[in-house]
Amino acid sequence: MGTSISESRQTAAYPLLKGQKALVTGANSGIGKATAIGLGKVGADVVVNYVSDRESAEAVVREIESFGVRAYAHEADVSQENQVAEMISRMVDEFGTIDVLVANAGLQRDAAATDMTLAQWQKVLDVNLTGQFLCAREAAKEFLRRGVVPEVSKSAGKIICMSSVHQIIPWAGHVNYAASKGGVLMMMQTLAQEFAPHKIRVNAVAPGAIRTPINRDAWDSPAAEADLLRLIPYRRVGDPEDIATAVAALASDLFDYVVGATLYVDGGMTLFPGFATGG
Repeated sequence: MGTSISESRQTAAYPLLKGQKALVTGANSGIGKATAIGLGKVGADVVVNYVSDRESAEAVVREIESFGVRAYAHEADVSQENQVAEMISRMVDEFGTIDVLVANAGLQRDAAATDMTLAQWQKVLDVNLTGQFLCAREAAKEFLRRGVVPEVSKSAGKIICMSSVHQIIPWAGHVNYAASKGGVLMMMQTLAQEFAPHKIRVNAVAPGAIRTPINRDAWDSPAAEADLLRLIPYRRVGDPEDIATAVAALASDLFDYVVGATLYVDGGMTLFPGFATGG
């Protein structure tokens, strides 16, 4: 059974991000939803971005507000430059600033390489890579304008790029997705290098196999889950809350000296489990 809103409210005791303003893209389901709720639970006001299904986004807003913080839903396609700029502008108007960006919005359009259309390739790159860049660029403008506010955070701003273990693990049949996440790795590191002198921290979280709608076929039956667990040394499929916890910690001053790093939250999937018995 899931945790009710009233039960969740009782756990909102440690204000890790108290007073900070966070934007989570793709936050009406899956990892984005759990992350937005998790940031609200530790004290942040949260903008819940979505591109479709406003009803689900508003439900996330209500749960976040149950922690005694502010939240609202904002519809925007992160691959569209004007929509991203307007989203950040509205956030500054509504909340005064932005302190944390979680660039989470992403999608898959799977096909064998020889069958993949240019449209399938381009859509994934537009959302997963260009979308993260546009959001990071607009957030960084506000971080640079405002600078460090010591009573809020040691840094001027935090950008957390949602990547994947497939930024380093090839994935046949998903060349567009793997390429987009490989691009996120180098984009994140380059932005981190560029913005670090301004006290802006850029990092990434790379989930492994997580129970979300985007990969339901991989874990939604006993046979599929057993097959998947062969790739996970820790022998469990992750939950969205595993990612939310990692993001909240990485966004906090507890991780103030962490810059340009990828935190793999994958149960050991990147440990080459096929070699556990000698290969």
